[in-house]
Amino acid sequence: MPPSVGIIANPVSARDIRRVVARASSLQITDRANIVLRALAALAACGVTEAVMMPERGGIGAHVRRGLERAAQEQPFPHLTLLDMPVSGTVEDTRRAARLMAAMGVGAIIVLGGDGTHRAVLAECGHVPVAGISTGTNNAFPEHREPTITGLATGLAVTGAVSAATAYAWNKRLEVSLDGGAPEIALVDVAVVTDRFVGARALWRTETFSELFVTFADPESIGMAAIAGLVEPVGRGETGGLALRLAPEATARHVVRAPIAPGLVAPIGVDGWRRLPAGEVCLPTLPAGSIALDGEREFSFDPHQSVTISLTDRAFRTVDVAAVMRTAGTRGLLRSVPSHAYA
Repeated sequence: MPPSVGIIANPVSARDIRRVVARASSLQITDRANIVLRALAALAACGVTEAVMMPERGGIGAHVRRGLERAAQEQPFPHLTLLDMPVSGTVEDTRRAARLMAAMGVGAIIVLGGDGTHRAVLAECGHVPVAGISTGTNNAFPEHREPTITGLATGLAVTGAVSAATAYAWNKRLEVSLDGGAPEIALVDVAVVTDRFVGARALWRTETFSELFVTFADPESIGMAAIAGLVEPVGRGETGGLALRLAPEATARHVVRAPIAPGLVAPIGVDGWRRLPAGEVCLPTLPAGSIALDGEREFSFDPHQSVTISLTDRAFRTVDVAAVMRTAGTRGLLRSVPSHAYA
């Protein structure tokens, strides 16, 4: 059976309050559709003949269909079908699509969105590897890269042109459980904040920050993980993460100027930090507040409730675009010899 690739494009990513309080941008529907078309063209160049896409109400699918029709005579594209599923216009669409694609046996899922969209996909897709394309507000998890290159790497990976050992990288995740219930996951960071309500969800009021746990700490990232990256960098491929105690700027032992949202560089008070080993169970010191996963408040907790936070190594796989394309270059996987060269 030829390999297929799933595509989940969030039509409403990058539309939270950080567009108002910071300088976050928002891609238009046509821009998102063009990203999908670029990825599809790259998949076809690698021999992928089938792709399946999440339906949505934003209009991405309609623009993609028109683009495919216009380009039908100019270049090959995979045969694209839409999942047969109800559309609610909520994050449940993303979750349902990821489950259906995993059940169909797709080789990988290309995701267009920010940290929240990728978190929703990876909560449901099981062992299916993901290739991320940044189209959200805060994009700490998906690496910034031309979608054509992401499509090429995904195509080379799912067709087996590059071995799985090289093509896919293991990633860490954080798990948060309330009163021993089923854990929620975070791909980049878990923040404990003093607010006892979810509200607009996105984090931007720095005076509410209390504790921070991260899977990796990259000085080039944005959002809460940027704070950690400017204190002590931790790579995506390293075991364990970092835990930080935050404090008001006026009383903190250290102050870090961190880009917590696009165009918003804020002074953040840091009282201390330490490496966070995989498997260690952490309890927030704050008696009551809210938990934010990858920059968005998800639930609140009271003094009588128990919250546990832990980090898991090798939790899921992503397409290692850099490794795949490096292999493609050194082995000449996208290089051919035209017939006239022998004349």
